[in-house]
This record gives sequence, structure tokens and C-alpha cells, in this order.
Amino acid sequence: MKKFALAAVVSMMATASFAGSMAEPVIEMEPEVIEQDTSSSAGGVLVPIMFLVMIAAAASN
Repeated sequence: MKKFALAAVVSMMATASFAGSMAEPVIEMEPEVIEQDTSSSAGGVLVPIMFLVMIAAAASN
């Protein structure tokens, strides 16, 4: 029982030593966001065309 109590005391003292230090906190900077225009010429036409093709395929059956 003495060994168990001694181990408990030592482990409690050891965890306090790993708690931290008085060093200044490190502040991480957020990365810059660079916006670039896409070179797509579709302009959102692909989805309506696919919808019309699906409607035509369903109507032909």
C-alpha cells in the first residue's frame, strides 16, 4: 500500500511539471486567400442542357 501511495504522489507531482511554462504564447497568422477567376466558358449552361437531355430521353420511352 505504501508503494501505491508513493507512486500516486510521484505521478501527481510529475504531471504538474509538464503543465507549461511562462513563455509567450505563439500566435499563428492566418494564410492569405488569393482569389483567381476561372477560365471556364461554360457559364452554367451544362446543367440545363443535361436536364433537357434527360427529359428528352424520358419522353422518348
